[in-house]
Amino acid sequence: MVAAATDRAPPPDRSPALDETIGVYVHWPFCRSKCPYCDFNSHVSDAVDHGRWRRALVRELETQAARVGRRRVESVFFGGGTPSLMEPETVAAVLDAVTKLFRSANDLEVTLEANPTSVEAGRLDGFRAAGVNRVSLGVQALDDEVLRFLGRSHGVAEALAAVAVARDRFERVSFDLIYARPGQDPESWRRELGRALDHAAGHLSLYQLTIEPTTPFHALHARGAFSLPDEDGAAALWEVTQETLEAAGLPAYEVSNHARPGEECRHNQVYWSYRDYLGVGPGAHGRLSEGGRKVATRTHRAPSIWLDRVERHGHALVDDLPLDPDEVLVEATLTGLRMAGGMPRQRWRALFGRGPEELFDTATIKLLSDGGFLILDADGMRATAAGRARLDAVTDRLLRGALGLAD
Repeated sequence: MVAAATDRAPPPDRSPALDETIGVYVHWPFCRSKCPYCDFNSHVSDAVDHGRWRRALVRELETQAARVGRRRVESVFFGGGTPSLMEPETVAAVLDAVTKLFRSANDLEVTLEANPTSVEAGRLDGFRAAGVNRVSLGVQALDDEVLRFLGRSHGVAEALAAVAVARDRFERVSFDLIYARPGQDPESWRRELGRALDHAAGHLSLYQLTIEPTTPFHALHARGAFSLPDEDGAAALWEVTQETLEAAGLPAYEVSNHARPGEECRHNQVYWSYRDYLGVGPGAHGRLSEGGRKVATRTHRAPSIWLDRVERHGHALVDDLPLDPDEVLVEATLTGLRMAGGMPRQRWRALFGRGPEELFDTATIKLLSDGGFLILDADGMRATAAGRARLDAVTDRLLRGALGLAD
């Protein structure tokens, strides 16, 4: 949905104090192979100059730190790509730079995404020594045939062995599964979730398979090579997900993420609560509060161009643009309502100087509330479970009303 241009005035200057925490995202763009469903900025390369990349990541971080000052960092997230292909020395160098350039939270969360192969599991000791304290493993399925369909290089036994290795070394471990796959039914998914829970720690991420443009799956799906569950079938799988994880003590705290209380990923909560974060590495995005406005940043996607520009200029920014008030409202709504607790009232006021009942159309709020999709109360605004099951439709209706767009 594209926001209509309005003359809505920007909020008063609410530039963050130095004690308002931020997150740091570090993108490692390389993979051993490209999965057919993946549209992330990832590239297959057999030759990576790790020393050169290490220096470049640190240099871009230094440039961004000079811009934002000694903010307090709450979380660092190494994503990709496949960050477990990084050398532990690179992770250590980045984290050393974070501690020197910023003020670190006493309980700084440092997450690294990893493939659950035996080779990469063997590197976990090095990552732990470098300062990583949370690992997220891309298991994706507990069925060998499905893993082959998804283009994964590991099997179920290897994946579960990697989960066990990670749990031996880290207090906080998560792994991902993909559902709403071809031919999947609720009962088989329930059994798979039960097996996953036998091996899970305190966090699971469960994503519906989507067909993204430019991916191999997009072309295959268009040719009829496979089909996904229809809307009703996907909804039934989503319901099984919610029921099974809730009963196991890992309720949803966000549309696709489940955790025991206290095990939520704090870095992702930075995104969803629309707080500031720095993006370092090829194609990394950031959001910064400057002069009472939100600024959107993005670095160049191509690894070779990113590397060259950072070495020449200290950064590889291709976007560095202030967002207008409508764009901020759209982004904050789309992220904030993903959380089960929604966006607290004080957060709406911190961002906009107004509460949600002043930002959104009263009739639209009433319509969505009466339908059982939305709650607006003294705590703030949140989508109900039924609303989160159809969140795109809920947020679209809510924002159209707020921005005065025709249905």
